[in-house]
Amino acid sequence: MLHRTRFEVEYARLYEPPVSYGTTIWSPLASGLLSGKYSNKKFEGNDNRLGSKTGVSTWLRESLQSGDGMNGLEEKNLDRIMEIIDNLKPIADKLGATLAQLALAWAAKNPNVSTVITGASRSSQVAENFKALALLPKLTPNVMEEIEQVLKNKPKEPVDWTKRN
Repeated sequence: MLHRTRFEVEYARLYEPPVSYGTTIWSPLASGLLSGKYSNKKFEGNDNRLGSKTGVSTWLRESLQSGDGMNGLEEKNLDRIMEIIDNLKPIADKLGATLAQLALAWAAKNPNVSTVITGASRSSQVAENFKALALLPKLTPNVMEEIEQVLKNKPKEPVDWTKRN
């Protein structure tokens, strides 16, 4: 949700018949940022990925806090990332969902997506993540546009040089 790629546009031909490939979405919760558990940039604690004091989690947190970005996020500014997350919460609330469920449903709603890797580490997270499926019908074009107004990351269509004016 926080990151979209040019591949959505550049590889569009592969998502259509006769090829009909689908993409696999990795880290749809941006290492837990979209779970809502890092409000106010509080990463401390050993019970969460970015709060760990060891391993790759330390590198992820330090990259994020330094402004280098994380997990392919296009937005590098941590304050802007947290603003986006805060602005998505009311949309999730209005839909009766958690922020994580909204993020997962948003990824799954894309017709070119065939798989969303949720990255759950506990069975309770798996159960909560599956509730995102019930949210899919609520993601109407109006709701998707409301989300886009927060994200502002929809890929631009490439120039079709085969068409002449």
